[in-house]
Amino acid sequence: MKTRSALAAVALATASGAAFAHPGHESASFFTGFTHPLGGLDHLLAMLAVGLYAAHQPGTTRWMLPAGFVLAMLAGAGLGALGVALPAVEAGIAASVLVLGLLIALAARLPLAASLPLVAAFALFHGHAHHAEMGGASLVTYAAGFALATALLHGAGYAIARWMPQTRVGNAIRRVAGLVVAGVGGAMLGA
Repeated sequence: MKTRSALAAVALATASGAAFAHPGHESASFFTGFTHPLGGLDHLLAMLAVGLYAAHQPGTTRWMLPAGFVLAMLAGAGLGALGVALPAVEAGIAASVLVLGLLIALAARLPLAASLPLVAAFALFHGHAHHAEMGGASLVTYAAGFALATALLHGAGYAIARWMPQTRVGNAIRRVAGLVVAGVGGAMLGA
């Protein structure tokens, strides 16, 4: 009986799109939100870098940094929706690329009490920028889209870092990748 109830709930949820006055806008909002982090080099590098950096951190820090980033990013979008302005949003995003790249290049292991607020502060800027690009999309579906894309980018960065061998060559490649990311961030700050 529980299986039938679950199947009925799924069927009703799937069919509920027909109840909207203008069907299709919610999926467009989700897709627009999902593609936003993928379309800009600044967002793409920062979000991959969070995963790369988190992969070489101890214990719970490995998942707390990406999760904290996504939550703070949603908070940044919420601030934007409330009309709260953040100063120097683009510079904050560029700084995130620079600093995260340097953390990877230096193989830094900051304590969670330092790394989580740092990552969360950067995420506020990313979320605020995502909201600014939202246009007429639905905030909930748009935010769900960019949150999922961000989590997937974090996961991709994490998987790449864990896939690379823990050898001198693998560590050198990671450090060079961090320097490249930092260099792009530095160029963005200088532009």
